[in-house]
Amino acid sequence: MLRRKPVATLIAESAGKGGDGQLRRSIGLWQLSAIGIGATVGTGIFFVLSSAVPEAGPAVVLSFVLAAITAGLTALCYAELASAIPVSGSSYSYAYATLGEATAYGVGICLLLEYGVSASAIAVSWGQYLNKFSELAFGFRIPDWLAAPPGDGGYFNLPAVVLVAMVTFLLVRGVSESARVNAIMVGIKIVVLLAFVAIGLTGYHSGNMHDFMPFGWSGVGVAASSIFFSFIGLDAVSTAGEEVRNPRRNLPLAIVISLVVVTLLYVAVALTAIGAQPWRKFDGQEVGLAQILQDITGQSWPALMFALGAIVSIFSVTLVVIYGQTRILYSMGRDGLLPAKFAKVSPRTGTPVWNTLVVGTGVALLAAFVPLDILTDLTSMGTLVAFAVVSIGVIILRRTNPGLERGFKVPGYPVVPVLSVGFCAYLVKGLHPITFVFFGGALLVAAAGYFGYGIRHSRLGAAAAESEPEPVAVGAAD
Repeated sequence: MLRRKPVATLIAESAGKGGDGQLRRSIGLWQLSAIGIGATVGTGIFFVLSSAVPEAGPAVVLSFVLAAITAGLTALCYAELASAIPVSGSSYSYAYATLGEATAYGVGICLLLEYGVSASAIAVSWGQYLNKFSELAFGFRIPDWLAAPPGDGGYFNLPAVVLVAMVTFLLVRGVSESARVNAIMVGIKIVVLLAFVAIGLTGYHSGNMHDFMPFGWSGVGVAASSIFFSFIGLDAVSTAGEEVRNPRRNLPLAIVISLVVVTLLYVAVALTAIGAQPWRKFDGQEVGLAQILQDITGQSWPALMFALGAIVSIFSVTLVVIYGQTRILYSMGRDGLLPAKFAKVSPRTGTPVWNTLVVGTGVALLAAFVPLDILTDLTSMGTLVAFAVVSIGVIILRRTNPGLERGFKVPGYPVVPVLSVGFCAYLVKGLHPITFVFFGGALLVAAAGYFGYGIRHSRLGAAAAESEPEPVAVGAAD
């Protein structure tokens, strides 16, 4: 349970020694930054205000800042570990090198919540914007029972299933093609959000900011906990460690670039939205940002264009988070903690096709049948736990392997990683109680998987057993 994988072994495996095939290094700095931005912008800002604003009021702006500070502290820790251990698997691989095998397996399950569940949450909201666009453009609306989030008037979210199917097909085709498509979509979503800020500010009323913090700091903390899942893009950057050119330089740079762009966009959009509409109107509002544009201008075309941009943006986010999940399963399969099939890579496309199909199926089922609020809180829980593990891993690796080559070092060590863990713990405390029940169930599944399969098939354990000398029978006639 406590055996740790040497960093040298992780890096050697990333060069093709272990697993059935090798991931191809085909991603540059700007494509990698686009992966980070693409996984982040769009997860929360297009739909989370309808649930976060009623919890914090206009002070939801501070909730975004609090979440961004937590993400920023953790981003610095990710940058150091990603530059020192440039492999796939993200915080799972980092935990394996610092905290041991059992913890790494648990982190793998947390990442399943972070990526797989977040992809489902994002896909659920796609149908709402698709309905808004079709209604404004063609006067047609998909029935709510077939397009609304489960538990909120919907029974089976067909648009979410279609979205996941399209993303899965693109990822099976190859990562370089997916990265190029994602980079284009990221450009579109940034333009759309900047246009929202430009138009939205024309309807800004300072009176909407009055009663700025109706629920006090506790409301700010609760809202920050709920929206934190929208910062998972920083983690998605590190999942591409084995497919990045010059990873020791490009991984930390892409993480920092992603954080800066995302934080500026989130705060600008939140300020604009709150200033343009009384905060009480956000409660339960569908496609809120598009509706704000329609109310401000009195015309449908700005809302139509924004809804179209949201459709593209949510596609991009779903693409990146499903991509990240498949790479984590690939790493776990290569380590023997999951069946070997998860470590197979297609010789034609250089992608783990089996992983992609499994993840796509699971995400589609969750999006089709599970309510949105449960999905978002589970994502926040998995993300925060994984982030805290990374920060702890920085401290451990500095002590156990101080001479390891690092392309980036956390400034203000050890204060920054300690603060990162503290902020993560604070946000975990603000999650809804039912989330802890579901998270406890996920950990039980992790324990069953590890003790039922992983601990007996671990390649690291097998290597250790082979290196032990054979026992000698005492008193043998020989």
